[in-house]
Amino acid sequence: MKGVQIVKPNELRIVDMEMPVLNEKNNVLVKIKAAGICGSDVGIYHGTNAAATYPRIIGHEMVGEVIETTSTAKKVKVGDRVIIDQVTSCGHCWACRHNRPNVCQKLQVRGVHIDGGYREYMAVPDTDCYLLPDQLRYEDAVLIEPTTIALQACSRAEIAPDDEVLIMGVGALGTRMLSIARLSGAKIIVADVVDARLQEALENGAAHAINILTEDLDAKLKEYTTDGYGPTLSIDCACTKDSLGTLIRVAGNAGRIITMGFANTPTEVTNFGITSKELDIRGSRLQNKKFQTAIDLILAGKLDLDHKISHTFHFLDAQKAFDFNDSRDPSIRKIVLTFE
Repeated sequence: MKGVQIVKPNELRIVDMEMPVLNEKNNVLVKIKAAGICGSDVGIYHGTNAAATYPRIIGHEMVGEVIETTSTAKKVKVGDRVIIDQVTSCGHCWACRHNRPNVCQKLQVRGVHIDGGYREYMAVPDTDCYLLPDQLRYEDAVLIEPTTIALQACSRAEIAPDDEVLIMGVGALGTRMLSIARLSGAKIIVADVVDARLQEALENGAAHAINILTEDLDAKLKEYTTDGYGPTLSIDCACTKDSLGTLIRVAGNAGRIITMGFANTPTEVTNFGITSKELDIRGSRLQNKKFQTAIDLILAGKLDLDHKISHTFHFLDAQKAFDFNDSRDPSIRKIVLTFE
């Protein structure tokens, strides 16, 4: 079989791999049908993801069909359409014992620390598989994984109906964040540099939109929040060098800020900016068993993932896909690799 491997930063190859063999632990063989390109995949490709190891078969947004199981597999059967959890954990460290396996001391993420989904077949435990809603195409089902990231962030944020929320960046991650944050009943304000993204966010539940290139962010937030208080919750989906410092500056007193970036370059913040407002700065990483929650929202009609993918490429054209992503074409919302 073939896979997409990042040999080292900025070097992508299509490589031949051995077919996976089922064993006591990895008791399900999945034929991959589609896998998304995420910002963290791009970071691994360019060498800016601090967690990645090389060489690596990347891809952590992966869906496919079960084509073989062992007798120990109880959760899924041959023919099932599934999405695969990217998190693997030890189960006994402090974080795991306190129900936070997504930050396990010995965490290994498929596509980051161990090989992921940009390959034709994967062997995984049945417990890491979740059944896809029948109505979802494989390409659209890839979006369940970034939706779980949004669910995790909103859980960490303790989002409430009386919050006035700023989502910084409404690309692929920010769009998923909006889809979850709006379910809380909170007022959502979005900020970005692309007018088309901002307009789309307004059409999908945002109360206000700010183009930070052409508008004064501080002034607009005073206008859009009650009594000019500022956001009570800010979620950084842009993850640029300056975004965390910006969110600290504009936050309302006693606010919470969720940071999700994975760059290891320094960013400038001040103690005074945090302490004077008694802000909570909370990291949110991956997801903590949120797949079924996302799937249940789809089944309940509260979450629509249909035809939200902007571009698809065959996985053998992965280099073209990553080059196109790097072009920053404004039409890009989400790029998916297909395996048929």
